[in-house]
Amino acid sequence: MGKLSGKVAFITGASKGIGEGIAKAYAKHGAKLVLAARSSATVSLAMELRKLGCDVIAVNVDVTDAESIQSGVDKAIETFGRIDVLVNNAGVCKLGSFLESSDEDRDFHFDVNIKGVWNTTKLVVPYMIKQNYGKIVIMSSVTGDMVADPGEVAYATTKAALIGFTKAMAREVADYNITVNAICPGYVLTPMVKDMALQSDPENPQSVIDGIANAIPMKRLADPIEVGELAAFLGCDESSYLTGTQIVIDGGSTLPETFTMGV
Repeated sequence: MGKLSGKVAFITGASKGIGEGIAKAYAKHGAKLVLAARSSATVSLAMELRKLGCDVIAVNVDVTDAESIQSGVDKAIETFGRIDVLVNNAGVCKLGSFLESSDEDRDFHFDVNIKGVWNTTKLVVPYMIKQNYGKIVIMSSVTGDMVADPGEVAYATTKAALIGFTKAMAREVADYNITVNAICPGYVLTPMVKDMALQSDPENPQSVIDGIANAIPMKRLADPIEVGELAAFLGCDESSYLTGTQIVIDGGSTLPETFTMGV
């Protein structure tokens, strides 16, 4: 028996990167999965996990579209009868200086990173209230709440907002045996980070990745499965007394006070 055996998990942004890592970790620990994303890659991932014995479906969901989310939630309930865990993982990041960013760039981040979490949570929570049980895991970031780099104003704003959302929601649903917690990753080796590296240095994006790794005390970026394991902990009953909190998983990247002081 895995620590998520019998639990039904609805994971957004499950087609690649951290979402894929979460899906694989949840499958490893015995959860039944609903992989929700716009990309058809979720179908391939579902087939892969099904071969390993996981009970899983893939649903086409755009978190910026409430009707699309509702369709995915309806399919989850139709298939499994309940949703025990919601992992709000879908997110986007497009670098751009504040003064040069368009309203469209701003709204791109707000619509996916904030409204997507808001809308998905609002459509899933009634089922959790009805069953008097639920775990909500929100993918925030160290960016925004703790640190930031140039070109990240839109992204940082949205990820910091999710910390406030986590705390307020945790208080609001505590009476229904529902916990709400946020994960704040540092740099994870995902397609998103590779794309950001390409935006930063189109001629040599690997140098950006190497520079990031060199600045992290553990000298590497995280593997998505490592974030997935943390998400699995927050989705299982072992984390029953944790709510309204944010957990940093960054290899120590936010620890250095300076880069020149010390022995």
